[in-house]
Amino acid sequence: MLRNWFRNFMIGRYGPDQLYFFLFVLSLILTLLSRILHWNPLYFAALALLILAILRMFSRNIPRRRAENDRFLRYWGPVKRWFRRRITRLKDSRTHRFFRCPSCKNTLRVPKGKGKVQITCPKCGQRFTKKT
Repeated sequence: MLRNWFRNFMIGRYGPDQLYFFLFVLSLILTLLSRILHWNPLYFAALALLILAILRMFSRNIPRRRAENDRFLRYWGPVKRWFRRRITRLKDSRTHRFFRCPSCKNTLRVPKGKGKVQITCPKCGQRFTKKT
């Protein structure tokens, strides 16, 4: 019954998106920090972010909310990829070594424990020797 009411209420409204979840998580983090540091302005900033996230979710101006989310993703995408690359590199550090090509600065992944190997960059074709 309540689920049907909410489903009918959300018809024609924007709903949650990536920016909503980012604002929601950021408001939770700021709330926790405000409680730890006992600093009220941080709590009010967290509350403002939470209200903004909820207002965006219930908005009927779908094109504008979609444009805001696209703008957010344009900046968030590179940050997310940077973190994802770092995590993948950290996981692969047990089995692989990473080198930079001297000419094009491309990052190359080589298996560990192979001794001295000649590495050929797939991007520019430069050959160089490194110890793994």
